[in-house]
Amino acid sequence: MQELELKSAKKSLFGLGIQTKASAKWNLTPAELVEHALFNKEAVLTDTGALMADTGAFTGRSPKDRFIVKDSNTAESVWWGDINIAFDEVKFDNLYSKMVDFLADKNLYVREAYAGADPNYRLNLTVVNTLAWQNLFCYNMFLRPSAEELQNFEADFTIICAPEFEADPEIDGTRQKNFAIINLTKRVILIGGTAYAGEMKKGIFSVLNYILPHEKGVLSMHCSANAGKDGDTAIFFGLSGTGKTTLSADPNRGLIGDDEHGWTEDTIFNFEGGCYAKVIDLSREKEPEIWDAIKFGAIVENTRFHEGTRTVDYTNNSVTENTRTAYPINHIKNAIEPSISGIPKNIFFLTADAFGVIPPISKLNKSQAMYHFISGYTAKVAGTEVGVTEPKTTFSACFGAAFLPLHPTKYAELFGAKMEKHQVNVWLINTGWTGGPYGVGSRMKLKYTRAMITAALEGNLDDVSYRKHSVFGVAIPESCPDVPVEVLSPRATWDNKEAYDKKARELGAAFIQNFEKYKDFATDDILAGSPNL
Repeated sequence: MQELELKSAKKSLFGLGIQTKASAKWNLTPAELVEHALFNKEAVLTDTGALMADTGAFTGRSPKDRFIVKDSNTAESVWWGDINIAFDEVKFDNLYSKMVDFLADKNLYVREAYAGADPNYRLNLTVVNTLAWQNLFCYNMFLRPSAEELQNFEADFTIICAPEFEADPEIDGTRQKNFAIINLTKRVILIGGTAYAGEMKKGIFSVLNYILPHEKGVLSMHCSANAGKDGDTAIFFGLSGTGKTTLSADPNRGLIGDDEHGWTEDTIFNFEGGCYAKVIDLSREKEPEIWDAIKFGAIVENTRFHEGTRTVDYTNNSVTENTRTAYPINHIKNAIEPSISGIPKNIFFLTADAFGVIPPISKLNKSQAMYHFISGYTAKVAGTEVGVTEPKTTFSACFGAAFLPLHPTKYAELFGAKMEKHQVNVWLINTGWTGGPYGVGSRMKLKYTRAMITAALEGNLDDVSYRKHSVFGVAIPESCPDVPVEVLSPRATWDNKEAYDKKARELGAAFIQNFEKYKDFATDDILAGSPNL
């Protein structure tokens, strides 16, 4: 293959201490990166033109191998523990030097990009990759500066990602050979020993989850967002399996983003320039927007072909259940660009309650909203994980605990203040079971959930009567257009009312037990949202 011309001859990596004896190619186009990836035998092409790559031994993030450097700036501000694991700053410097030496004879792919569609809160990035397909991933997932913006581009944060470089745990202070280490003071992320590209995306999300609330007063959120034709913004929080992607993908509303957003004094803005979606069992019928987005320039990870073809078999989970695609947001027809909208009018907390207790739709006051925001509840059902034989409660603070450098109550207090200031409606939506728990009742019909969300968005629940739930205290509407009245009351759908009351108390107790670890940091306002037993 003919050597491609260097994009920016004046640019160098000397500022990072990297003096490559091979080549450093800056800001290559998707077509050029695809060409390099194919020539390097990093990936193959599918029949839609998308690039198919494997991530090796790691087909997902490795949370126990993700660290934050503990120094004088972060010692008191970061929420240290099992999620934010401290890393020694001297060992970081030593590991950085070893990685720089490792890169000295490598062909490198360098990308300048940014995170944050609102220019007032933009984080400029330089990403250094050893793999062309991973540099294409960064082109897709981060925001793309114009040619003019690249002329005087200066990075606020740097990612160095070398999957081939492995640490020596005994010397380097890591747990294993793989690592992802964030240095918030030196503004560098080091990633090695893993080719799972999501480590780069979530590394920057963690950085923004520290900088924006801690330094800028901006609420960072793990959520999807869309906007109506009149600019009315809606936000959807929810853990895996709750319907976040399905319910936020609405052909009648523009997509702001599917995963990471910030809430300023007057905007909601996407952190990213693309989407990173699961594709296991993907079909055009179920997810037409994602299906059509997987074309030239997109990437599919850890998928396999139908035998004898270049057609991806999305039912194949022989590598992992966590098969994914990464594509720029402009592959979605109704995407809003730039990905900015106004203050939300409605926020939806999605839960798939397998116990059949949570109402299909209920309205939360400020205290309840903060409490449920910190709780981040859903439930796993039998078969979703090895050893899960009956419904199991799952809690993830702020619907994204793995990416929160600050204590969850910091985000909840900021959430509550913004909710109160802007008089935002917060709704709890149960996409799970009704008429009894999993195994007895049935899954809530999608058409009813869509009707309830539409009613909330259109203001059709503003003037109806409400009653309080006996345990959770949330307000349940007594009527909703296109939804049978009996569906709105979870207790009414159970044949055995006493069994419902017992299960509701059990779930309320699980919420309270989970909240114990946050209790000492929570305000009285937050604690007022607790279930009443």
